[in-house]
Amino acid sequence: MAVMNISTYGYQLVAARRLGPTEYGAVASLMALLMVLAVVQLGLQATAARRISATPANVAQIERVIMAVTYRAALVVGAVMLLAAPLVHRVLRLDSVWPAVFIALAAVPLTIQGGQAGILQGERRWLPLGLVYLGVGVPRLLIGSICIAIEPSESAAMLGVLLGLLAPVAAGWIALRRPRDAGEHSPEHAGRAVTRETFHASMALLAFFVLSNIDILVARNVLDSHDAGLYAGGLILTKATLFLPQFVVVVAFPAMSTVSERRATLLRSLVLVLALGVATMLGVLLLPDLAMLFVGGHEYDEVSSLLWLFAMLGTFLSMLQLLVYSVLARQGTRTAYLIWAAVVVLVTVGAALGSLGGLLATVALVDGVLLVGLLVLSLWRMNRLVSVPPGGLAPAVSPPG
Repeated sequence: MAVMNISTYGYQLVAARRLGPTEYGAVASLMALLMVLAVVQLGLQATAARRISATPANVAQIERVIMAVTYRAALVVGAVMLLAAPLVHRVLRLDSVWPAVFIALAAVPLTIQGGQAGILQGERRWLPLGLVYLGVGVPRLLIGSICIAIEPSESAAMLGVLLGLLAPVAAGWIALRRPRDAGEHSPEHAGRAVTRETFHASMALLAFFVLSNIDILVARNVLDSHDAGLYAGGLILTKATLFLPQFVVVVAFPAMSTVSERRATLLRSLVLVLALGVATMLGVLLLPDLAMLFVGGHEYDEVSSLLWLFAMLGTFLSMLQLLVYSVLARQGTRTAYLIWAAVVVLVTVGAALGSLGGLLATVALVDGVLLVGLLVLSLWRMNRLVSVPPGGLAPAVSPPG
């Protein structure tokens, strides 16, 4: 996952340097849209991992149902985004419709990868899961860099993303093609139940990813192209800080699915994520010139004094992400409403701003307040949970939250 994140960051760095602030601002907004589309992928992954961890005897049934739901979801997401391509072209002020078309096509392998990764995660098959993650990052860096070198444009950058996403799907297909015993069957893992849980998980993750990406869309509409590009460059550091502790979520998620472990696991994980974020902020303050190299070079010097705020924003988002997955692990459903409320506040206030610094400060404040509120609510909900049932697993339905 570390290699995946470094490779993904490296591709953004290549794009920022080759395209410059104006065109990279458009690419960053497209990547933000792709991250929002990834909520279906992550919802499938969380559903598969939770169900297989809780009932390993049903793994064959769960795998079959998960992949059937995954293929249907991939086709639906791809078709919807293809129909919406002209709208995306207009809203994001793209040079042509082709980048939006490439994003629509990329949504298909992106979604398929979610079901595959969730099965591997639930089975604790870390090596093939690691190869899937490597396939997400390294091919994007290599293929995408070649595409941008041939033609430095928004379309070439998105074509590189599309082609790169074929690699993790191939790795997942190879890992899952081995024959399995039939195992046990349960109506609990029927297609409708899996689809319902995937929907609820995706909606919670959608709220988080909209919150973590809506600021670049606001920036594209309230700032001029140059300042929006500068803001997008600063967000490279935010995304790096957000995805640096991604491994914490993957490792902690199974433990957060059990009543006996979830509180201690959540608190330890939050402390680890916070420590990584503070280290990043200190690194930015102590080595600002080095930090600028990671953002995109001297073309982005105007945001150098704000980089520590971009790192702090990434820390807030990474802790919020962990809290969201904690909610999914206990099958809560209502916390997403608070996140959507924060999105509304951010868009409403952000639409009235006209400066890069003002937008950044507003986003950091909204995310910080939400983080404190969700943490207090999560700990209160955990205190109300029932005692641990035999076997240590959480009950099938936890109190909503």
